[in-house]
Amino acid sequence: MADLLFAAATLLLLLAAAGLVALWRTGTDVDRMLAVQLLGAAGIGVLLLLMPATGDPALLDTALLLALLAALAACAYRAAFGPARPKAGTPPAAPRP
Repeated sequence: MADLLFAAATLLLLLAAAGLVALWRTGTDVDRMLAVQLLGAAGIGVLLLLMPATGDPALLDTALLLALLAALAACAYRAAFGPARPKAGTPPAAPRP
């Protein structure tokens, strides 16, 4: 069973690496942020597959920490590069026809 989990983790890691290379070569800033999210999700998946294979419960804690950091990275990206908020007291923009 452990061999199957190691093989699945390796396959997931290779697929994530291929996705990252494809996104990194032809990407804008948004594509690169999605690549970081892909890496975070794949890392979580790999750690969750390796935890029962090795029997090390610290990998579960590491996966949870990686999930938290991936969510915070998305929030930080949105706060830094998202659309600017309108100033207080300005009327909202008219809807487009």
